[in-house]
Amino acid sequence: MPIKIPNDLPAFSTLEAENIFVIPNDRADHQDIRALKIAIVNLMPDKIVTETQLLRLLSNTPLHVDIDLVQMNHISKNTPQEHMLAFYKSFDEIRSNRYDGLIITGAPVEQIEYSEVDYWDELCEVFEWSKTNVYSTIHICWGAQAALYYHYGIQKYALENKKFGNFKHHINYPQSLLLKGFGDVFHCPHSRHTEIRREDIEKVSDLIIVAESYEAGVHVISDRSERQFFLLGHWEYDRDTLAKEYFRDREKGMVINVPYNYFPDDDPGKTPIFNWSCSANLMYANWLNYCVYQKTPYDLDDLKPLKYNI
Repeated sequence: MPIKIPNDLPAFSTLEAENIFVIPNDRADHQDIRALKIAIVNLMPDKIVTETQLLRLLSNTPLHVDIDLVQMNHISKNTPQEHMLAFYKSFDEIRSNRYDGLIITGAPVEQIEYSEVDYWDELCEVFEWSKTNVYSTIHICWGAQAALYYHYGIQKYALENKKFGNFKHHINYPQSLLLKGFGDVFHCPHSRHTEIRREDIEKVSDLIIVAESYEAGVHVISDRSERQFFLLGHWEYDRDTLAKEYFRDREKGMVINVPYNYFPDDDPGKTPIFNWSCSANLMYANWLNYCVYQKTPYDLDDLKPLKYNI
């Protein structure tokens, strides 16, 4: 949360220049407070697991957050219909709403052409709708690839081997509010068969490569307004998520490597190292506070449309 100090105090300009969030007395005196409205478009097969992972991260701040869970027009085979009917809304049900924030998850469809995904047309409607009805959006993994393709025409490329493991990353853009308070390096899991290439992102003047990995490639991308974020990794994953995926695929007889830098001594019999939890919690707290709460209009009817500069 920001500190409230007089804007003519010498420390104000010093701290502001250091990217420390300070708020002048006159703004604080007129600041209205309300719950943040966040929608989660959950595209993952096991929706209960993914919603729990994200809600755990979103709950780790002092901010009051109201959540709408949203599904595409697609029958989920891995989540009971009773759950979907009880807790999820269709896009048509929320289409007229406005939100402070939106999260669009990944989906295990990256090896399929976008146009062949059965809910692609509806998801494109969501992407377009988010420009006018959402202040800030986080896109995850395939959701990030799909959004970069829709908004900027950036292609995905098939990997020779699945990018699978717990990778070390470094920050390229330390001014980013999303990674405020991060150290020089941090970890994040990846699990994908496709990639977005650095050279394609660099061709788009509106995009910033915020963080990347020497082993896993680009991870965090933002637009220059810092209202749109594209995460190629899975910060929301639990300690055992990659392990479950590994053992599941091995039991199916699929060829799959032991997740990189995940099991101690690469021994699947040992408990995985959970070293991305702190950065995951900090990133989502930063998003809610600095990128949403401090910037979104109090009255969402005053929300200004987002412009994409290609």
